[in-house]
Amino acid sequence: MKIFYASLDSANNAAMPESNIWRDNLYRSLQKMADVVLPSFSVSQQYAECFARKKSERTPAEARNYYSYKLLEDVKKEEKKGHINLFFSYYYSICILPAVIDKIKDLGIITVNFYCNNIHQFDLVSEIAPHYDYCMFPEREALQKYIDVGANPVHIQMAANPDIYKPYPINREYDVTFVGQNYLSRQDYVEYLYRKGIDVHVRGPGWEKALMPNKRGIINEVKSKFGLNKSVLPKTNVGGPLSDEQLIKMYSRSIISLNFSEVVVSDEKYDPGAIKRHIRLRDFEAPMSGAFYITGYQDELKEYYEVDKEIVCYDTKEELLEKIRYYLKHPDEAEAIRIAGHNRALKDHTWENRFTELFNKIGLNHE
Repeated sequence: MKIFYASLDSANNAAMPESNIWRDNLYRSLQKMADVVLPSFSVSQQYAECFARKKSERTPAEARNYYSYKLLEDVKKEEKKGHINLFFSYYYSICILPAVIDKIKDLGIITVNFYCNNIHQFDLVSEIAPHYDYCMFPEREALQKYIDVGANPVHIQMAANPDIYKPYPINREYDVTFVGQNYLSRQDYVEYLYRKGIDVHVRGPGWEKALMPNKRGIINEVKSKFGLNKSVLPKTNVGGPLSDEQLIKMYSRSIISLNFSEVVVSDEKYDPGAIKRHIRLRDFEAPMSGAFYITGYQDELKEYYEVDKEIVCYDTKEELLEKIRYYLKHPDEAEAIRIAGHNRALKDHTWENRFTELFNKIGLNHE
């Protein structure tokens, strides 16, 4: 089987340009299953120009047009060498012209686009979604959104590559950690835990700025003078983004690994401003890495884990505090859950399993 693969290497996050999470998860997993061909250009560079994150001789609209037809040229060249069974991409509408997707389909190639921020940012793919044969998405709640725009959705959950995400034989030096962006109510939760005596450490974009007082406005200047608008977290407990390897090792360095799953909906067509929980890549990378994992409860999680036996969930910050205290005092129970979660991830939640499911659902012979 031959797959033409077009995706940026990392999440579309300018604060973490060195990450390779999609390359490590999607690309490397597909490589074990098929002959995978890449574009002649960097898709990460394409994203940078289309989102105007780097200086370029092209405007974002010109970049979209340039890279779209460059991609089509590459696909046609590869098709002449041997039939491409699947065109698989991770594209936003801003990156590719719908007409080019149509032209790729006209070559007799099955087209699939993967996107995983549908709960709060579906507007970023709504234009191109109907032009693909299939749209691969992980959040069940997003199903109707794809149907509404005339797309053909295929529900395939997130996963993790066990060749990359794995436990490390290192000491557990932190009681509680969270690695991820300082976003929405995460700082409130973390500071609440710290005030209640939990030695919680955080790493990721935006956390170091949380230590700096906001001096804008007279009221905030007064607060700053008396130290009222500073984070309660000490500098030793706060840090910037980690590399992919450091992130994975942090799961092994931590007794408890936290997740906050809330997002704010920015799509104006779908309950704008609403705060919702949704499944994340972290829900699979953490157990795959051997973490004892506590996350906000999301109903879909129970389809993939036995809650409180393979992972632990909470609804409120008070419940989170209670469960952290309990498992810090009962390490044997935490260890049993850690092992069970890791075994479940290895058994059921690899990307090879997910792609096999995708191929079966779209009728693609992958033997």
